[in-house]
Amino acid sequence: MAHPVDSPSSFLVLQLTDTHLFADEEAVMAGMQTVKSFRAVMEQVSTLPRRPDLILLTGDLSQDESAASYHRLRDAINALGIPAYSIPGNHDVPAVMTPILQGGQFSPARSLQKHNWNLILLDSVVSGQTAGRLAAEELAFLDEQLSAYPELPALVTLHHPPCLINSTWMDDIGLLNAEEFFAVLDRHSQVKLVVFGHIHQEFAGERNGIRYFGSPSACVQFKPRSETFTLDQTLPGFRLLTLHSDGQFDSSVERVPFEGAILKPVAS
Repeated sequence: MAHPVDSPSSFLVLQLTDTHLFADEEAVMAGMQTVKSFRAVMEQVSTLPRRPDLILLTGDLSQDESAASYHRLRDAINALGIPAYSIPGNHDVPAVMTPILQGGQFSPARSLQKHNWNLILLDSVVSGQTAGRLAAEELAFLDEQLSAYPELPALVTLHHPPCLINSTWMDDIGLLNAEEFFAVLDRHSQVKLVVFGHIHQEFAGERNGIRYFGSPSACVQFKPRSETFTLDQTLPGFRLLTLHSDGQFDSSVERVPFEGAILKPVAS
């Protein structure tokens, strides 16, 4: 795989999603020790030929809702020394997560203008639900941020997929008010891409000239195009996005082999 190279005309974003960390480093989710897979991911990130300029953490960061799981994530990101921005997923507890993921490399900002790009982070979590929804306040925030910087190409990120990924069970628990989200995007021609987590698999799609990218989990993967919940044997991974100052971008997915995987394809 061709890796991004340093360039004054580009900005490298690492998307890391669905880490599902525990307080107990031996704990297992769906046959995988997620703390160990996370460590393997962090090791691979630290050896990339080009150091990422920014990390987007796109939800489901904890599996057990513990403060210790978020401390584990915070310490690892701070050790990398790369600025990080986070949004919650349906497995996260914002009341626990938010106070911990701040300071050091972590910023609470929900939008930022970097290298001639406008990056916007949205919270699609509905408390107590697996599926997502963007509240009216989130949609208004998105519209305001896009209106404020019409000259900047925009990247929008959220946890839940706003588009169908052709897995029946997952499509039922995506973004429930996707049409309202699309209505905002359709008013702003500068939006270039939308990046999300939740689906534990690699996905690429397009709607009205906007690219949509779903990314692999840092732990277990879900089988693409499945009718019901099914695990896949594909390795953990993360996405790299090279944002060019002229509004173009490149995207690639890195997979992370590690010996701690217990990969058992099962359906339930």
